[in-house]
Amino acid sequence: MSVVIKEVRTKSELKKFIWFGINMYKECPYAAPPLMMDDLMNLSKGKNPALDFCDTAYFLAYRGKEIVGRIAGIIHPVANETWNHKNARFGWIDFIDDTEVSDALFDAVENWARSKGMDHLHGPLGFTDLDNEGALIEGYDKASTLATIYNYPYYIQHYERRGFVKEIDWNEYLITVPEVFPERFFRIAEIVKQKYKLKPVKLKSKKEVVKRYAKKIFDLLNDSYKDLFGYTKLNDDQIYFYIKLYFSFFRLDTVVLVVDEQDNLVALGVGMPSFTKALQKAKGHLFPFGWWYMLQALKKNDLIDLYLMSVHPDYQNKGVNAIVFAEMMPNAAKNGYKFAETNPELESNTKMASQWDSFEYVNHKKRRAYIKKL
Repeated sequence: MSVVIKEVRTKSELKKFIWFGINMYKECPYAAPPLMMDDLMNLSKGKNPALDFCDTAYFLAYRGKEIVGRIAGIIHPVANETWNHKNARFGWIDFIDDTEVSDALFDAVENWARSKGMDHLHGPLGFTDLDNEGALIEGYDKASTLATIYNYPYYIQHYERRGFVKEIDWNEYLITVPEVFPERFFRIAEIVKQKYKLKPVKLKSKKEVVKRYAKKIFDLLNDSYKDLFGYTKLNDDQIYFYIKLYFSFFRLDTVVLVVDEQDNLVALGVGMPSFTKALQKAKGHLFPFGWWYMLQALKKNDLIDLYLMSVHPDYQNKGVNAIVFAEMMPNAAKNGYKFAETNPELESNTKMASQWDSFEYVNHKKRRAYIKKL
């Protein structure tokens, strides 16, 4: 039976689009499927402010009445202007291991991109760097995280068969949390604090973090990430959207904020207990029990995910990251964390990679953005 492509037009069809991706991995021991409500918010116009200026198209592949694949097409005009290119993105892509299906999906999004005047297609990418991005190319037997894509190995064969080539890679590191934190880090941290008149914030409540520092966190990311691959500055509407989306679950003892004498944020480390096992149990549903699994992950965990690490450009290469580590790592050990997993780090971001040299670590996963000339 031939494959038929249908563009998503209704909320009901969008839910089918999301559930297909979740259900593809419901029995996979390594994937961390998202919550349906989070993807629905992210992909819905009127909810995600990126859709106020991004052009999108979502496609479902059917064989008879059965959905066998999905793909999203995204055109980000701000990114194209910032980086001086005419690229369309593909994301939220999943399909059964069938070239007829993947060909039909890519034909649909490539034709759509050409009709919009684009000359390249790259991905998998989202609307911003805070969305999941990069196809997994190594580490298929390692657990994924809330912030990353898991895909079956056969996806890569389908991408390359279609003529996609490497654009850039990201590395992910698993770090052993030291039971006794190296004394030299404390010494360096104290020297840097005194020299530049910096201090870690003593956070008293989650409400304080959101009200006093959430906007500053994203402003710092805009400043420190602006020169990294594909990064596009978040506007205020996007910032408040991500505050609402991501600041629901966190622990004070996994957040480190470093400020100057004027309370300007100059560095941060934001970690959260791993939600992978909780998401696997939730299977896309926050209710009736998904919220309980997430809450339990917050309370008892031996793995911390390092979601964000950032230092303001004016303070980079000055040892400020030692302050972040001197605060975060001893707390992690005290609270029972044995390992820390990094977010994907660009292979070109050698400054970030070098900071793990002081710890026991392994580069256990790698992911890739692909690109193709249309």
